[in-house]
Amino acid sequence: MMTVPVQGAQVVSRVAALLRIVGRKPEGSPLVELVRESGLTRPTAHRLLTSLAAEGLLDQDAHSGNWVLGPEILLMGSVASARFPLEDIARPSLRRLAEQTGESAFFSIRRGAETVCLLREEGSFPVRSFVLHEGVRFPLGVASAGTAIMAFLPAVEQEELLSDWAAHAGSFAAAHTEELVRSNLEATRQAGYAVNPGLVLEGSWGMGAAVFDQRGRPAWALSLTGIEPRFRAERRDYLGRLLMDEAHRISLQLQGS
Repeated sequence: MMTVPVQGAQVVSRVAALLRIVGRKPEGSPLVELVRESGLTRPTAHRLLTSLAAEGLLDQDAHSGNWVLGPEILLMGSVASARFPLEDIARPSLRRLAEQTGESAFFSIRRGAETVCLLREEGSFPVRSFVLHEGVRFPLGVASAGTAIMAFLPAVEQEELLSDWAAHAGSFAAAHTEELVRSNLEATRQAGYAVNPGLVLEGSWGMGAAVFDQRGRPAWALSLTGIEPRFRAERRDYLGRLLMDEAHRISLQLQGS
């Protein structure tokens, strides 16, 4: 039998893309940014955004004009969270990391070829890096969480991503060259944790360790971010050990749940 394309599948894909882009930042995104990021025409993007707003999935901020996530997303997320009790498992580790290091701690999940930040715990050190927050997405291999996850994927999956690295990394490709990424992945496998030496934003460093699922695959990551002086060589081993200890703790809990 001939396979008949599902009617409306393209619309669903476009709607999902807009929701993901809007969800990257708490303050949302203006229409011009959504058009640029989604590749849609302005009329098409505006029509879809208006329809999503009518259903309560999006709102338009009255002051900035930005499109932001709506109340229906909150309700859906609350229901979905019951199936994925990750916060109950990961939050204690984030708090310990933030308390012991003074840095901001994060928990990210792998979604396809990206990582998405799910949880954040602020540290006590008064100077912070604001590169990462809930909803931020990075391509795998970019930033410490994405490097920690990608380093422990099967080699064939890594090579698939690296084979068209510039397209995969997008705007991050200039600072994250294929040669540098390969070197970072090998260093991560050797040390057990990843280091991002200010590649996303100059002066903002990060470190990450992978969290493994029941099949032993890297599906999440813990990370710390802060300013460069807080990640000098003499302190990185200490931070790396803390990250790996907590990542191992979470892995055991997730594998047993």
